[in-house]
Amino acid sequence: MGLTLGLSAGVSPGPLLALVISTTVRSGPAGGVRVAASPLVTDLPVIVLAVTVLSLAPGWVLSAAGVAGGLFVLKLGASTLQEARSTDLPQPSGKDEPPPSAALWHGVIVNLLSPHPWLFWMSIGGPILTTAWQREPATGAVFLVGFYLMLVGSKVVLALLLGSVRQRLNRRWYRRLLGFSGVLLLGAAAGLLAEFLPWPGR
Repeated sequence: MGLTLGLSAGVSPGPLLALVISTTVRSGPAGGVRVAASPLVTDLPVIVLAVTVLSLAPGWVLSAAGVAGGLFVLKLGASTLQEARSTDLPQPSGKDEPPPSAALWHGVIVNLLSPHPWLFWMSIGGPILTTAWQREPATGAVFLVGFYLMLVGSKVVLALLLGSVRQRLNRRWYRRLLGFSGVLLLGAAAGLLAEFLPWPGR
């Protein structure tokens, strides 16, 4: 689940992905890699807040949040598959990009101001992590490692690939990767709904 959600979040269009691409095109792969690593700086307080709230809440709140997260992932997977048919790689904004030394902090600001990590950890990641941690802390740790391995790793790989070709962006393969992530999202949604829906006999 961590690998699936991490890969899907890593390659789906969004402000951080656009910043990774534009910084790489402008400044080279070093700047893009720094931007890609920004969730490692920004997400800890978001995770702590989400998990704390969910841990103190009644059990039905966790189940409701999990179901809501599953429905959200289902919608995201369907829209990702649809978008993969015609999407283009995000284009640079046209403004001067920061030097590599400042790229990390630009990524931090963009990620903190984006609603995506907050929505993810409050509705999807938080319920999964809380449930896993309550059963076995090691399982929660594995989920976190898998998620950030793919979230950051996919963007790092993209930055390195773009840095090697720079002006020759392969739209076809980007669409294929996006479509693959959409299929993975649908599978993740099925897993979430199976975990948190109040099935008969529970």
